[in-house]
Amino acid sequence: MLVDMLKGFLVGVCASAPVGPIAILVVQKSLSKGHKAGFVSGLGASVVDTIYAIIAIFALAFAQKFIDAHQNLILFIGGAVLGIVGLNMALSDPFRKMKADGSSSVSPKDFGQAVAMGLSNPMAIFVMFTLYAFFGLADDAPHNWSVAPIILSVSAGSVTYWFSISWLLSRFRKSFRMNTILWISRVTGAIVVIIGIALLGQGLFNVIFKGMPIV
Repeated sequence: MLVDMLKGFLVGVCASAPVGPIAILVVQKSLSKGHKAGFVSGLGASVVDTIYAIIAIFALAFAQKFIDAHQNLILFIGGAVLGIVGLNMALSDPFRKMKADGSSSVSPKDFGQAVAMGLSNPMAIFVMFTLYAFFGLADDAPHNWSVAPIILSVSAGSVTYWFSISWLLSRFRKSFRMNTILWISRVTGAIVVIIGIALLGQGLFNVIFKGMPIV
């Protein structure tokens, strides 16, 4: 079990590592508001990773059928969520919540944004399942609650990753000029908006040109 828990920890780290909208959000929060805000956003991502870890073990077949059946609806909702969050990142003032001593206030919004962005990408379930298979957990793990230590290890790996990243970024935030942080906020927000538009565009393409239903 200890070996499986170590594998679960590595799964959590690897699932968090890819650069995507959530990573961009954590970078923006860490640089503009500090370690606490970045870590809280990372915790939101860890919650979603834990949910997907559970689904990947207990209900992969059902999840795959649901995603296949509602692919375009998920694309529309996910694209809209990313677009709204990205606009908020791009248009908000990153200096308004910064404090001279390097600490910053933490808002539930930091957590909620990460959760919303994570849930808007259910394909991450398959990333989790792929990692299970890669580390040899997909077939060996029993499909009951005896896998709870493995799931907790996945969560711990994700939390550790986001804590480390947000801490490192916050340590270097004072080396950035105000104008640099402003542009980072604008650019990262724009990237998230573009990803959201791409999801919406894919959904529209499927509906208009492929004749696929929305729901």
